[in-house]
Amino acid sequence: MLNRRNKLLLLKVLSLFSVVRGYNILVITLAQYLASIYILAPELPVRQVLFDLNLFVLVTASALAIAGGYIINNFYDAEKDIINKPSKSMLDRLVSQRFKLTTYFMLNFMAVFAASYASFKAVLFFSAYIFGIWFYSHKLKRIPFVGNLVSATLAITPFFAVFVYYKNFDTVIFAHAMFLFLLILAREMIKDLENMSGDMAQNYRTIPILYGVGRSKGLIFTLIVLTLVPSLLLIYTFDVGLMTYYFVMCIVLLLVFLVLLIKSHTKRHFVWLHNILKFIIVAGVFSILLIDVDLVLNRIL
Repeated sequence: MLNRRNKLLLLKVLSLFSVVRGYNILVITLAQYLASIYILAPELPVRQVLFDLNLFVLVTASALAIAGGYIINNFYDAEKDIINKPSKSMLDRLVSQRFKLTTYFMLNFMAVFAASYASFKAVLFFSAYIFGIWFYSHKLKRIPFVGNLVSATLAITPFFAVFVYYKNFDTVIFAHAMFLFLLILAREMIKDLENMSGDMAQNYRTIPILYGVGRSKGLIFTLIVLTLVPSLLLIYTFDVGLMTYYFVMCIVLLLVFLVLLIKSHTKRHFVWLHNILKFIIVAGVFSILLIDVDLVLNRIL
């Protein structure tokens, strides 16, 4: 049995894990490694990629910087989240704002320090990335559409670090990147519809608040239609192995998404739409394994 002090400590650990969204970081880390093995460096032996120390420090620096980014974003959104996410906000508030800031600076220092092992260019890259996250959370987030665009860009930036490391400029990589970018951008705009109550209370100038829900839904509709383009290219133009079935599933889900988007008008509806896009993104990470099933089977056997 845990005593009261240990229970409080456990709750604080869970609170910090919630603030940094540890589950998201785990998925991003896995995605970076799978993308390296199957998309960015498919000609290299799996063992060589997995035990590449330079790749490890780049992925580690990414994870630390992202964790810091979630903390500073949570710091600036604390009051808004009380309205938009009351349950999560109660858990997050178990850790003081001072402790969050201290952890934020520590994580960023560790990220830059880890990057220094790879190269000075990596240090500059992650320093700029950390500054970009702070500037987005402090200023850009409140600017309609610009905030959404920057947020989506920052979300795929860690993959850009690995992309540059392997210097692979195949067209298929840009198709994957465009697919992911459009999905994340649409998800960011759906979140604005979800969070209208808190955004209005804190004077955030988001698209649905300034121009109305109808126009915001119209922009999301356009983004989803555009997402169908790289999906079709990845099915018919590029060789992505059995991952083709994933993109077929995506097209079906995105068409369902469009129908639901037209009919949606409550926060509950927008949460469902957000979850559909989140499912597509997370499923996409694991679907990378389908690019070369023989490689997976050989590793298992």
